[in-house]
Amino acid sequence: MERTHRPLVLRLRLPWLLIVPVALAVVGTVLLFMHSDYNMPALYSQCRAHSRLHNLSRIPVIGPPSCFLISFFHFANASVRSFARMSVILSFVAALLATNLVESARLCNKPSRVISKPTIPWLLFNLIGGTLVWDLVIVPSFLRRAKEVQAARESAQADSLRADDSEIDREVRGLSSQVEVWAIPIAVVVGFVVPSLVMLIVNNPVSIVVWLFFPLWVALARYAVKVVGVNAVTDPEPYHLESRRLSLVGLYVVPVVCSILAHGLLIWNLFSPEDRREMTKATIHFIEIDVSIIGATVLYWILVEAGVVVTLAFIGLSILLGPGAGLCAAWILRERAIERYSDGPQRSEDGAEQRPSNEETPLLS
Repeated sequence: MERTHRPLVLRLRLPWLLIVPVALAVVGTVLLFMHSDYNMPALYSQCRAHSRLHNLSRIPVIGPPSCFLISFFHFANASVRSFARMSVILSFVAALLATNLVESARLCNKPSRVISKPTIPWLLFNLIGGTLVWDLVIVPSFLRRAKEVQAARESAQADSLRADDSEIDREVRGLSSQVEVWAIPIAVVVGFVVPSLVMLIVNNPVSIVVWLFFPLWVALARYAVKVVGVNAVTDPEPYHLESRRLSLVGLYVVPVVCSILAHGLLIWNLFSPEDRREMTKATIHFIEIDVSIIGATVLYWILVEAGVVVTLAFIGLSILLGPGAGLCAAWILRERAIERYSDGPQRSEDGAEQRPSNEETPLLS
């Protein structure tokens, strides 16, 4: 008997699937708290005493936290080595953003507001929560929706007389419009990559403030492209991205190129003298802990949805080309795995189709 592959996301109930993200959120919080030595409270105290960014820190309520956040990233970028490390981190975030925008454009994810409207979750992620928002809000929403989509997909298969699932896949997993193929990469470049480069190079309060609100710029750029390009759409039907190789490459090429360049810069910088001061080391290490927990959650996410092979591909390509390139490649492989693992009919040795067993299936036939 040949059984269709069923990954963990289909075999486990949602509460069991969420144990690892919740545990990683707790571990991340503990690690960040342990790393918050006297440097972090001292930096916040300077903002409360209005000795840093005077005009901003004097604003009631939001002034000191805003001053702390801007000063935090200013110190994190304040050396050549931290520039190299932040480049790798930001290229990984660019890949996360691109993959999340792709998922937000899929028809199957429209019922989930967290997935289909990512601006607010990403603002909270960047301004407040970091790994907490990622592990407790964003990833659980995707895992919950994956189970809901599969349930609907299996119901459609049961009611369908078609011999295969390819048409169901195109309807369910297709993008809402062909224009998203242009809107998403342009939004990532204009809304995230450009502000990130400016922040890294200029590293002043204005550039940091602009970068902190990148989810807004991404949303505005994406909306603008969709409005301008709606009349150029040649295919009004749901757009199955994975069957268009050129569109697939164009959508992910920017995060991949950024990842490769940043990875090369980091390797080159490892052989250069250390130039970070104490506060820069403290802030960049804080960010690295946060991103490491996020990366571990992404690794788990890929494992439960796509299996061991795709997970190993993610790890291997991340080592060779950087985590951003590894994530983009793994996301393409993940989608192919999702299209293969439907709980379709089993085939016996004589080729006859059999439906999967459940509570209503007789034990003896």
